[in-house]
Amino acid sequence: MVHPERLTLITVGGLVLFAATALGAYGTHGVQGVVDAARWSAYEVAVDYQFYHGLGIIAAGILADRFPGSRLIAWSGWVLLAGTISFSGSIYATTFGAPEAVGALAPVGGLAMMAGWLMLAAGVWRAGRARGHS
Repeated sequence: MVHPERLTLITVGGLVLFAATALGAYGTHGVQGVVDAARWSAYEVAVDYQFYHGLGIIAAGILADRFPGSRLIAWSGWVLLAGTISFSGSIYATTFGAPEAVGALAPVGGLAMMAGWLMLAAGVWRAGRARGHS
């Protein structure tokens, strides 16, 4: 039986992927050609990163269930989510007219995403060693 927090991570990851699909489709049909090339390129990166990190959130939920003693693995999913919201969200916001200052959240989100991946890797490594796997 999947623990509720892990189930929540998997569900949230699915919602992040749904939103990335919707934003990607909207971007292709409603944003491209309306914004300048630099903004369109940034928008595409935001959608791509949202996809990658949505999959990472799902992976964190599955791995947290596989290694239930590792809080680090579960936390990695939440850090990936925070990073995705900050990174992709700030790019979407500036694409749609938010003040450029909002774009300053993108590097913070990028750092959070990197931290989330490191947490996931460290959590799995530590959990594997605790089970006697080298």
